[in-house]
Amino acid sequence: MVDRGVARSGRAQAPRSAPVPLARTIAITSGKGGVGKSNIAVNLAAQLARMGRRVALLDADLGLANVDVLCGLSPAATLAHVVSGRRTLEQVLLQGPGGFTLIPGASGLTQMAGLAEHEKARLLSLVHRLHVEHDLLLIDTGAGIGPSVMTFLLDADELLVVTTPEPTAITDAYAVIKAATRQRPQLPIGLLVNMTRDEAEARAVYERVAAVCRRFIGRTVQDAGHLPHDPRVAQAVRRGRPFVMEAPDGPAGLCLRRLAHKIDRQAVEPCGDSFLRRMVARWERR
Repeated sequence: MVDRGVARSGRAQAPRSAPVPLARTIAITSGKGGVGKSNIAVNLAAQLARMGRRVALLDADLGLANVDVLCGLSPAATLAHVVSGRRTLEQVLLQGPGGFTLIPGASGLTQMAGLAEHEKARLLSLVHRLHVEHDLLLIDTGAGIGPSVMTFLLDADELLVVTTPEPTAITDAYAVIKAATRQRPQLPIGLLVNMTRDEAEARAVYERVAAVCRRFIGRTVQDAGHLPHDPRVAQAVRRGRPFVMEAPDGPAGLCLRRLAHKIDRQAVEPCGDSFLRRMVARWERR
C-alpha cells in the first residue's frame, strides 16, 4: 500500500488538500535562549485550547526540548520515532494541560535534510493530519538562526519572536528577524517582549526593534504585546503547570490571554496548505 504522501515515483509530495480548513502554523522563536520562549508556547497552547480552539504544539527545540517538563509530562517517544516507523502517531501524542495536543521534542529530526524519501513522505503525511485535525499548529523552535531552526521558521505561516529587554536578547531577536526576512520578505512577524518591568519598558523595546527593522531591512514588525515580571510564572514552572491556569488573573496571565485572543481572531482565516508546500519545495531544492 502506497503512503498518502508518496508519489508512485517514490518522491515525497504534500498530501492532497483536504476539503476542510487547515491549521494556521505559528513558529515561536527567539534569538537567544533563556528568554521564556518555550514557556510562552506552552501557555499560548493551553490558553487557546481553553478558549475552544483545537491546538497542537510541536516541540521542535532540537537542542533543548523541554516542553514536556513545563507540562509536567514524561513522554516515552517523540515524533522522530513515528517518522522512523517505530511508533504510530497515536502512541506519541500527549494531552497537554488545558486540552492541547503535544508532540514531544523531535531530537531525532535534527538533520531533516538527510531523511530518506519514505521518511520525508511519512513526516509530511503526519503534518498534514495535524493540520486537518487542528485549528492552530504552534511550533516551539530552537533559539538562533541555525539550519534546523530556520527550516521551521521559513515554512511557518507566521513568526512570533520572543525577546527580553536585555541588550543581547534584543540584538539576537533582530538577527532572527533579519535572517527570516532575507529568505521570506513577506513573512508576517510579531515581537513579544517578555520579563518587562512595565508596559513602558516593553513599548520602548518594541519601538527600538521596529525602528531598526524599518531602517535597515525595510520591513514592519507587529507588536505582539508583552509579559511583565511575575513571580507566579516561576511558581507555575516548578509545579509543571501553565501560569495561565495557575494564576490566570496575575499580570503575566492577563497579558498572555490578550495575545491568545489576538491569535484566536486569526485562527479562522484560511491559510491553505502553504506550510506543507514550503516543506516539499525546500526538500526538492536540495
